[in-house]
Amino acid sequence: MVTRCPWAEQSPSLQRYHDTEWGRPLHDNQQLFELLCLETYQAGLSWQTVLNKRAAFQRAFYHYDLAQVAAMTPADLAQLRQDASIIRNRLKLAATVNNAQVILHWPAGSDFSTWLWAFVGGKPIRHHFTAADQIPATTDLAQHISREMKKRGFKFVGPTTVYSFLQAAGLVNDHLVSCDWAPEQRKEY
Repeated sequence: MVTRCPWAEQSPSLQRYHDTEWGRPLHDNQQLFELLCLETYQAGLSWQTVLNKRAAFQRAFYHYDLAQVAAMTPADLAQLRQDASIIRNRLKLAATVNNAQVILHWPAGSDFSTWLWAFVGGKPIRHHFTAADQIPATTDLAQHISREMKKRGFKFVGPTTVYSFLQAAGLVNDHLVSCDWAPEQRKEY
């Protein structure tokens, strides 16, 4: 029998996401950008809703190619607001383009991934939660990173969104200790 974090048991797509992506350390700027976008889309919605629309978002945003997304115009966004296959929130769509521009135009000598991972000393923070209700919605670290991201020009990156992003991208590992994907169980992180 497989033991997962409880939130992942609600649907096959959540199980797949949990088993193959969530909490795995990512260092690729484009993949980090996609996860950041997905987290911004989730604000006020369920993760299931976002996963259901993920393929449509990938098509709409050129598979999150930073240069192509950064070049999108207000007319492009207006057209996307007519697309019922995605979440059509004007501010979230604009944040996608804005955030691509921020990452694409990162100051020379570094990149988004390196900057982000420096907040955790280059290795995932492992929490050892035994129950889902122990996992916080945000932390001091997420609040700090949120402030720093806003200073760099990112949009739609509140502390709760940032904490979810840190979990998704593997900077924070919040798999429950009992989960088969916890480092203690898998020995692969």
